Amino acid sequence: MSVELRPYDRERDADGLYKLKIAFERGLGENTGGDEKAAAYEGKLTDAYRERWLDWVDRCVDADPRCVTVAVDERADDGEADAGDADAGDADAGDEPEAEAVVGYVFVLPERTAMIWDAAVLNEIYVAPDYRGTGVADDLIDAALALAADQDLPLDRIVLDVDPANERAKGFYDRHGFEPWGEMVARPLEDA
Repeated sequence: MSVELRPYDRERDADGLYKLKIAFERGLGENTGGDEKAAAYEGKLTDAYRERWLDWVDRCVDADPRCVTVAVDERADDGEADAGDADAGDADAGDEPEAEAVVGYVFVLPERTAMIWDAAVLNEIYVAPDYRGTGVADDLIDAALALAADQDLPLDRIVLDVDPANERAKGFYDRHGFEPWGEMVARPLEDA
């Protein structure tokens, strides 16, 4: 396993990033709020949502290429690479670059949004289950902290929303020096 971090590139990474985004969203729905929350999170994962989310990622990356950092693993022989990368019968297949699989990502909002929370915002971090416990998440959080440290912020803080029921995430953030700082509340807008 050779995992490297680099800035997100839509041409190379969009499909892999979105597969992880789906897993992130499904994990939020299934593991931290019961059937109603799971159905709400699953219901939004449409093709239109995919395009809208990837367009938003592009806008954030246009503001700062480090807003989305991906962890990629070169894994040409494990069956995870797209079958279309190289023809099995192609004599030159060995000359093809190895396929890269996106195995994790961190998404920090661009500096222009700092006034929302008066801080940097860690929007999402996700690592594929097979790569948890390998240091990939630690490397991704370090990339997020480095980006946040470079932002001009009203308060020198980075904030995120973590579900209190997500003990694994809470432990990870505790280990990296995060502390409780307020509590987020929400309400539906359909009857507004």
